[in-house]
Amino acid sequence: MTNLINPFYRFIVNISVSLINPNSIKKTMISTRFLTIIWRIFCVFLLLILSIALILLTPQPVNAEILNFTHAELEGKDFSHRDLTGSIFAASNLRNVSFRDSNLSNSIMTEGVLLNADLRGVNFTGALIDRVSFDFSDLRDALFVDAIATRTRFYDTNIEGADFSGAVLDRYQVNLMCERATGVNSVTGVATRDSLGCKE
Repeated sequence: MTNLINPFYRFIVNISVSLINPNSIKKTMISTRFLTIIWRIFCVFLLLILSIALILLTPQPVNAEILNFTHAELEGKDFSHRDLTGSIFAASNLRNVSFRDSNLSNSIMTEGVLLNADLRGVNFTGALIDRVSFDFSDLRDALFVDAIATRTRFYDTNIEGADFSGAVLDRYQVNLMCERATGVNSVTGVATRDSLGCKE
């Protein structure tokens, strides 16, 4: 109880002295500003520590290979049956590459060329896919759930059973894909036409 009374008592005394002696008001203001600066520095430091701890403690998939293939020449490479969650494929040459049954969820794939790629059963859930060419690729049974695939081409691509639910796609590409959309995804049970919002 005395621990609570003492600070309160000191506070009352300081206020009383300040009222009696105007010079002490300046000292009180300076000390208040100093304490405010110290408090702000402490809060910033605490937030920095918490942010680092959050990054370090965020669970990653046990078998995930987070790789960075920016500007990589990967033509004809075989990445099938791998967990590549969160990997980066920026401005990469991916012609004739195989990602068959691989997990590319939350990955970043920008300005990539995937001509004639084997993408059967690939999981692009939540991926960022921008300015990518999937022309002549095999996307049967692929998952594009909640993916962002802007300025991306799907010319002459086999999309049988692919699930585009919640994906952000260019309207022109959706219209072209609806002309050949068939099948039902084996994982989600969603029809390709329904996932694209094709009209009957």
